[in-house]
Amino acid sequence: MSAESFHVDHPYYRPEPGSAWDHVEEAQPLLVIERPLVSLANWQEPENVRWSFQHMRELMPSQVIHGNDTPRELPEQPLELGDVATGLDWAPTLDELLTATQTDGFLVLHRGRIVTERYLGSMVRRSRHLVMSVSKSLVSCVGATLVADGRLDPEAPAEDYVPELAGSGYAGCRVRDLLDMRTGVRFSEAYLDPTSEVRVMERSMGWAPRNHGDPLGMYPYILTTEQQAQHGGAFVYRSMDTDALGWVFERAAGARMADLLSERLWMPIGAFHDAEVTVDPLATAIHDGGVSTTLRDLARFGLMVAADGAVDGTQVVPADWMTSACYPPPDVREAFAVGENEPFMPGGWYRNQFWFVPGDSGPVQLALGIHGQMVFVERATGLVAVKLSSWPYPQDAQKLMGTVWALRQLGRVLEGA
Repeated sequence: MSAESFHVDHPYYRPEPGSAWDHVEEAQPLLVIERPLVSLANWQEPENVRWSFQHMRELMPSQVIHGNDTPRELPEQPLELGDVATGLDWAPTLDELLTATQTDGFLVLHRGRIVTERYLGSMVRRSRHLVMSVSKSLVSCVGATLVADGRLDPEAPAEDYVPELAGSGYAGCRVRDLLDMRTGVRFSEAYLDPTSEVRVMERSMGWAPRNHGDPLGMYPYILTTEQQAQHGGAFVYRSMDTDALGWVFERAAGARMADLLSERLWMPIGAFHDAEVTVDPLATAIHDGGVSTTLRDLARFGLMVAADGAVDGTQVVPADWMTSACYPPPDVREAFAVGENEPFMPGGWYRNQFWFVPGDSGPVQLALGIHGQMVFVERATGLVAVKLSSWPYPQDAQKLMGTVWALRQLGRVLEGA
């Protein structure tokens, strides 16, 4: 998608190539570091993602998502699982799968107990790792609490909460359309195309050097969007829908997202370490993918999801937010079936910022992020798994669906043990 696709006369967007970061690597001789310089200009390059995903606070501003001084206990029952067969010819055992999919951290709970916990490379238990679009599922759960408080109506127009959206491509869409990524906004998620909308948005929100003329900030970028299809139609994965959704949540609550995540999710689930979320030049949290957290705390989130929003008998997220997503109305499945994701996730759907695929006795619920981030929940086998990775490239269907398949096999093995 070229720059001409945008509102070039919009006050927030003046296309002009080039940035002050164009030759940043020339500063390398000035620095007291042995490794090649990783900066805002190259942190997403294949050779840098393993380091950068564990050092986001060194690359861009972040806000704290506060943890809990009395964390939820995670009982352990360690098992030797490395030789478990995956059923994959390219990674026949669990150990081989973890190596082949550039795993940084891996944790599996069965019926609430940790059965394996792995850290590879430089990652350790206290390391915070970027979870990319797993962030979307975290943000969704904040919205669920606002619905429960009567502050948010999923069926209401988004512009009821953010009137500025009436002048953008989001005019007329419902909060529900944002939750399920069924807006009709023009947006390409082509990560390897530097001119795609997702890359222009990243430059605007500070995930890459701004070109002269890019909008300054994520919300100003959203206001440059155009509508190309009817809202409420097919599912099309658009990260920007989550950023518009986060804007709606902030306005509904009258608070910034980092504080909402702290108070409504992270502390109630018993997370131990503070998490972090990157922010744009206007100090707005990157709702669609900016959270970094430890492996164990993300596992605590997975346990809450598996319990339909409850933690030790206390409802953190309304149960119907989870159950209505696991068993949605027929049009949700129909919207997914006509999209480009159906061949990779046959029979799947997307609801409330979570992915779902059919299982043997009920759906598998997934929170997914590019470069191999995953929270896997299969209620039928009592399996919760968290995998943090550093794939060289953003998307890899073989690694993604191979991991899902292998975890399903692991669940069957553990249930039979």
